[in-house]
Amino acid sequence: MEDSVEQKRNPREFALASVAELSSPASSASPGIARFLSDDSVAQLQIHQDSHQIAQDIDFRTAQLFKLSPVQSICMVEGSDVGKETSFSRGITIQFRNEEESGDFHNVFQEWKKEVNVQESDRNLPNGAISSCKSKFDEKIESSSAKMYFHYYGQLLHQQNMLQDYVRTGTYYAAVIENRADFTGRVVVDVGAGSGILSLFAAQAGAKHVYAVEASEMAEYARKLIAGNPTLGQRITVIKGKVEDVELPEKADILISEPMGTLLINERMLESYVIARDRFLTPNGKMFPTVGRIHMAPFTDEYLFVEIANKALFWQQQNYYGVDLTHLYGTAFQGYFSQPVVDAFDPRLLIAPPMFHVIDFTKVKEEDLYEIDIPLRFTASVGARVHGLACWFDVLFNGSTVQRWLTTAPGSPTTHWYQLRCVLSQPIYVMAGQEITGRLHMVAHNAQSYTIYLTLSAKMWGPGAEQGGILQTSSCKLDLKEPYYRMSQPQAYALAQDQQAQPLIQTQVLNIQSQDLDEPEIMQQPSPNSCAQVNSLMQNI
Repeated sequence: MEDSVEQKRNPREFALASVAELSSPASSASPGIARFLSDDSVAQLQIHQDSHQIAQDIDFRTAQLFKLSPVQSICMVEGSDVGKETSFSRGITIQFRNEEESGDFHNVFQEWKKEVNVQESDRNLPNGAISSCKSKFDEKIESSSAKMYFHYYGQLLHQQNMLQDYVRTGTYYAAVIENRADFTGRVVVDVGAGSGILSLFAAQAGAKHVYAVEASEMAEYARKLIAGNPTLGQRITVIKGKVEDVELPEKADILISEPMGTLLINERMLESYVIARDRFLTPNGKMFPTVGRIHMAPFTDEYLFVEIANKALFWQQQNYYGVDLTHLYGTAFQGYFSQPVVDAFDPRLLIAPPMFHVIDFTKVKEEDLYEIDIPLRFTASVGARVHGLACWFDVLFNGSTVQRWLTTAPGSPTTHWYQLRCVLSQPIYVMAGQEITGRLHMVAHNAQSYTIYLTLSAKMWGPGAEQGGILQTSSCKLDLKEPYYRMSQPQAYALAQDQQAQPLIQTQVLNIQSQDLDEPEIMQQPSPNSCAQVNSLMQNI
């Protein structure tokens, strides 16, 4: 084992266009060199700037590398103070000479990091035991975020909120019970079991044994609930711990989990679901859910835009108890538009047919979820002011007997996920038939969420458009961790008397209503039991 690892760790050296400490001024950046070295079987990364080291012996177990652009990255290095918890406290910005060298550097970094982690964990542990070394989860997630996350899901009131989402719970129940053939006599692992409800569903469907893995204090409540259902509970074992850490006595024939967050990816539990697949699932095992899709479409909503913009008016006061607040108005304005909006909206606000991005849970790599880049292209159905991008998701339970979808689409029965909208601080105008292009770029961060970078552009429209370029562009940066929960706010989309002077909104509503809304093509969802549609989807991903 040692020899094979040593062969993979050939020293590598990369010339850097510039390198600097994140905390240093931009003017301090200068050319540098990054060296991957292996000394006495210890892997090291050294970064030099102007002939002196700015980062020595970077620990691959805890270092994180994030791509900011095709040629720029940031390396976060763990630092610690005596008597304090360790934290990612030091960053190094790296500018590469070209995209190819950037890609090579990232590949080498991940290969060396993977080899170091394999060496750390390459030892046998008793069944149900938890590794004492720092887990993969702890490496990439800030400890304070993880503490808050597990505290939240360790409370019964939050579990009740999810259980009372009858679209969610009922769909899971139907997907399991209607596919008894997949569960009968099989070993099941419930990833992030929570209250244990999915484990109980699996037992009802005839599972041979279910391992319910739950890291929060909810594991104790799950034990009580399962013990209170002894005919099912005798085939369920609750294991308190993270799926990244625990060891199980046998492989699973099927994984079941509810790893979806807002916009499908929030909370980064999909990564744990994929890790559980790689650690516990047999080669031909099944995953419930099997596939996830993020749907996107541009929208118009003057009410929402004005509501967000008006929040910052507080900071336009020039005499607030004798204090001029206006110097913070611009920052406050951008701050409110950096919050994704979570609510349930009228699908008639969409101004173009949606597109979707597929994540196949059976094939996706954990690293693929660190950064998700989606090119956008739409054709406007109506003339409107585009206020941003609306997003929702659905997941497929690809059972052997029945294929069932769980959707969070606007116009469908509302779930506790609602929908999500990214609102532009500078809307763009489009005409019917005009092409809208852009990019949705989502980068994972260590607070168990994502930073969202959205750009939408309106392309030249009409005669001569082939030779034309971009007419308008608007961009925004949002933090998926800090949304604006608007679910309880009044959403009066009907036109009021004081809004008669806004012809744009009236025109849009009339134009959209002229379409057949009973079977809206713009929001067409796959039939839950359409085998042909499911097979077509699975072949195309």
